[in-house]
Amino acid sequence: VRLQAFGGGLVQAGGFLRLSCAGSGRPFSRDVMGWFRQAPGKEREFVGAISWSVGTTSISNSVKGRFTISRDNAKNTVYLQMNGLKPEDTAVYYCAVRADNDVIRSTARGYNYWGQGTQVTVSS
Repeated sequence: VRLQAFGGGLVQAGGFLRLSCAGSGRPFSRDVMGWFRQAPGKEREFVGAISWSVGTTSISNSVKGRFTISRDNAKNTVYLQMNGLKPEDTAVYYCAVRADNDVIRSTARGYNYWGQGTQVTVSS
C-alpha cells in the first residue's frame, strides 16, 4: 500500500492550500481515509476523515468551517481543502488509511497505513 501526500507549502495567514493524497496497492472502497497533522513538540492530531464507500466525513472542531474533505474514487485520491489558514495550522500533514472498516475514528492507532507527510507552514 502506498499513500502519497502532496500539496503542502508556505502560505500567508488567511490563505489556502489543497492537499492531495493518492493511494495505490489495495482497493479502498471499504476504507476510511484520514488526515492528521503533527506540529513540532506536539502529538499527532486528527484533522478529518472520509469514508470511501458513502463519503461520510468528520472534521475536527479545531478546523471545522475552514477545512473540508472530499474524494475522487476514480483517482483513488482524497483532498483536504484548507481555507482561512492560521499560523497554528503549521504542521506536517499526513494521510492515513483505516483498512476494511468504514467507521471513522479520530485516533491515529486506528489507521493501518500512512503516507510520508507534507509540510504546511503558515506565516503570520
